[in-house]
Amino acid sequence: MGSLTATCVWRISDAVVAALDEHLGDPVDAYVNGSQTWLADNGPGDITLEWRLHPVAGFSRPKGIDTYDLFPQVALAVVAGADPPVRPEALWDGLEAFAAYGDEVEPATLRAAVVAALGLEPDAVGLVDHRRIGDEWERTGGRTSIVEALLVQLVPPAEGDAGP
Repeated sequence: MGSLTATCVWRISDAVVAALDEHLGDPVDAYVNGSQTWLADNGPGDITLEWRLHPVAGFSRPKGIDTYDLFPQVALAVVAGADPPVRPEALWDGLEAFAAYGDEVEPATLRAAVVAALGLEPDAVGLVDHRRIGDEWERTGGRTSIVEALLVQLVPPAEGDAGP
């Protein structure tokens, strides 16, 4: 097993999209593979966290929406209570938050920081082997769910050492 990274994961929902929009705004980067990324100094001890919306397996960008406009257009509609151009669950499986630059942090400490930053309890918390997940995603040409692979390695907060 490779090195382990503390992480928190949320399955995609309108509440996750709305919380990202409210607390983090537009992503700092968006990728053609569907990933949307935020970097924010809202981790424990003000470390920088990477917040990443992971695309669904086999993601395909909707026609007529630029890569960088995808999250803002979907979030605007979700927050307004309107029909988004594409439902979030058709684009992303979920959200992951972890220390951006390899800072070591305990899962329970990370959980407390992300709940304070986003206002939502994660679905799972713990340590993951990002290399193993990334290797599988690459091997399948993006046809596996990164979020499902993360969840296999994690436990729900009520069952794990999630802290207070």
